[in-house]
Amino acid sequence: MSMPLMPGRCREWVLALSFCGLVLLSACKRDQIDPDAPAAEPVAALRQLARHVADNDLVGYAQASVPPAQYDRLQAAWAQGRSRWPLTELPLDGQFLPMMAALSRPDAPQRLQRAFDAQIAGQATGVRQAAHSMGLFGVQYLRNQSDYSDTERAHYTQVVDALSRWAAAAPLTDKQRARTTITLLTATARTAALSTEDQLQAAGMEGSLRRLGPFAKAFKTALASYGLSLDTALTELRGELVSQQGDTAVVRIQYPLAGEQIDAQVRMTRRDGHWYVTRTLEDTDALLQAADAAQAEHDAAKAAEAEAAAAVKDGASAPAKP
Repeated sequence: MSMPLMPGRCREWVLALSFCGLVLLSACKRDQIDPDAPAAEPVAALRQLARHVADNDLVGYAQASVPPAQYDRLQAAWAQGRSRWPLTELPLDGQFLPMMAALSRPDAPQRLQRAFDAQIAGQATGVRQAAHSMGLFGVQYLRNQSDYSDTERAHYTQVVDALSRWAAAAPLTDKQRARTTITLLTATARTAALSTEDQLQAAGMEGSLRRLGPFAKAFKTALASYGLSLDTALTELRGELVSQQGDTAVVRIQYPLAGEQIDAQVRMTRRDGHWYVTRTLEDTDALLQAADAAQAEHDAAKAAEAEAAAAVKDGASAPAKP
């Protein structure tokens, strides 16, 4: 008798372990890239980003992702409460704070272990079914998304397939691994102390990223214990320039992930003399435009309030007519 689809906590557990590896992914077998070939500037820019993530240097990653002037504006937007970039680049970014809050609770280790023991431990068949179902759901979701290009949609569809296969084969129901993972993640989440909007706001963009560096390291360590090494993918990334026209370029990258060779094409844009991922620039340009519009609206409302208050004061201080 087959098990039904696993309940919410089980799906969240498998989902978190499965989809956190969505970084610069694609899949399309080709000839190998020569690792000894000199790297063109756009290739070097991508490898620098990968190196920062491998080193858990999230501030360095953010600084290398956008031009300096834009970086300063993103810091200001964070301080105004109008941006949480680069956290918004994470898969399932809307679940980041709930995840950190759940891991940071004083009783988190005991609570999560009880949930694991009750719903996941020893349920290998159910977890495999859940991983397979998530893969199907993820593919269907991507097919219905209009904000991806055809190339990106095909790329991420293959990624979801690969990661769902990994999740189906990974020892996610192993009780000892779960205990070690829970202990590691809850301890580092409590140390980060970033589980609310107020805490993110008070720490600032760079402060938050510095405090999240050890958590990123712990998360990657946990994934590696289940057979998914993101650091290997990042440090063994290879690239070659496919084409360049003026300030735009296409870079092909390859790296290993979960036993498969991943092959992707990434659009790059040169701005202020340096190369950046085009999608990142597009997203942050839109974010800053929205933040500027919101700030302008806020300033206009404050000015109107001040003008109205001044008019009332002037009216109250004017001498009465005889």
